[in-house]
Amino acid sequence: MDAKDFLRNIDLYVITDSHFKWNHLEIAQYAIEGGVKLIQFREKELSTRKMVEIGEKLRKITEKRALLIVNDRIDVALAIGADGVHIGQDDMPLKIARNILGNKIIGVSARNVQEAKKAEEEGADYLGVGSMFSTSTKGDIKVIGLNMLKNIRKIVNIPIVAIGGINEKNVGEVIEAGADSAAVVSAIANSNEPAQTVRNLREKIIQIKKKRATL
Repeated sequence: MDAKDFLRNIDLYVITDSHFKWNHLEIAQYAIEGGVKLIQFREKELSTRKMVEIGEKLRKITEKRALLIVNDRIDVALAIGADGVHIGQDDMPLKIARNILGNKIIGVSARNVQEAKKAEEEGADYLGVGSMFSTSTKGDIKVIGLNMLKNIRKIVNIPIVAIGGINEKNVGEVIEAGADSAAVVSAIANSNEPAQTVRNLREKIIQIKKKRATL
């Protein structure tokens, strides 16, 4: 199974963050305990040295159990042997990132049809589409909503990961709108029972994807 096929079959995409109840390593452990197969390491404030230190520990946790993606930092991804990176519209251009990373996974954030189509044409392995709903993790985020997700789904063939304010109450909406998987941060990182929250989210996603496949 190649990267795109694997990504299309991912149900829950968990992002680690250091601003919540659980730290990067704890979030990753709980996510894997709940059956997650892809984890993104996101850190905006620590030094490169500290990121590499944490990243190496995350790599050990995820080794042979889940893909490890690093947000933004191509240098850190290479240093820790991650499976790929996720880049935004203001990060390194995709074509240059591809030259550096070769066949590693590259995900690209997209907020509209134009960004989504360009990312697919330039060789992105998947799209991170959002923000779907308002979220506390990014104060200046623009909510694009379910209709934009539906429009993007119509014009791209690569896997779509919906992101932004997703929780147990609304996760079904983004899958029904065409997302292949859903990315969560605070829904796990602030949960009192994170492993069980992971299981609950995955169960809802899996049920809807099975239903969609029979239509």
